Amino acid sequence: MATAEQLKALIKSHTSSNDEHFRTVALQIAAHTAKQGNTRLADELRALVEEGRRKQATAGTPRAIPIARPSGELAGLVAASYPNTRLIDMVLTESIRHQLEEAVQQHRQRDRLRTHGFAPKRRLLLVGPPGCGKTMTATALAGECQLPLMFVQLHSLITKYMGETAAKLHVVFDAMAETRGVYLFDEFDAIGATRTAGNDVGEIRRVLNSFLQFMERDDSDSIIVAATNFMEMLDDALFRRFDDVIRYSPPNSKAIRSLIESRLSSFTLTGLRWQKLLTAAKGLSHAEVARSCDAAARTTILGGDTTLTGDQLVQALSARSGMRLHSPKSRKKTSHD
Repeated sequence: MATAEQLKALIKSHTSSNDEHFRTVALQIAAHTAKQGNTRLADELRALVEEGRRKQATAGTPRAIPIARPSGELAGLVAASYPNTRLIDMVLTESIRHQLEEAVQQHRQRDRLRTHGFAPKRRLLLVGPPGCGKTMTATALAGECQLPLMFVQLHSLITKYMGETAAKLHVVFDAMAETRGVYLFDEFDAIGATRTAGNDVGEIRRVLNSFLQFMERDDSDSIIVAATNFMEMLDDALFRRFDDVIRYSPPNSKAIRSLIESRLSSFTLTGLRWQKLLTAAKGLSHAEVARSCDAAARTTILGGDTTLTGDQLVQALSARSGMRLHSPKSRKKTSHD
């Protein structure tokens, strides 16, 4: 029979309408059932999953809008995808979860707000250290709102030629009105750096002023998400243009435990000594803890098992910490100490 964690994962994926995760957990339950000797039930479960997959492929899943496929000049400026990630897949503080759920709710009821002369929250600034979930937040917002994620590619957007970056920004903002989506400006400090910065001040001012003007004029139904690791570098004028500033921080012990339990919800976990796990995870970001969980999960799956031990997880976390210690930045810091 299914474990308690597998049942919880099944219910979570159902309530969040995450069909792919639902099927994955169902197949894991089938494998667990077969291992216990009930091959008939396992075969029936697999057949039901496959039947559901065929029906969905035949009927198609209705979307709010068709998948966006950038063309022309826009094709080199944004990369489009259609994520299935939901907020339930993320480990967030109550404050951040409330801010994001509020934005999603307002987007879903934007017509109602507009009939009363108000616009929904649709301009979000995400700030915090690397790997704390800023990019995944944009992905989850797109999944929740059933919108394409339009990842603005800064390497194509920012050029050395005077005025060209502003012209390309104009193309992106025009696209927001034509194709509703979640437009992500990652590493936003490249655009929004303060106008008092010492490097090429004139061009920085022109690009930032253009962005501020486009933000003022934009009245589309698209969601704009800007993410940065360096809030202190942003120009003060930017903060007035965003509806909400969401601050992320490295995971504490509670968040690490929740992340591990959530990421490995489809496995049977044994021999967990949380203090040892938390010690091994100390200093790691959300993304690094998630990747450690994935590494331990892959080892378990390839070993033909669905039971993951605490020692396997500690080993994966310690390996990830070792990568950080041997990174060029860490070596440089150590040499200066």
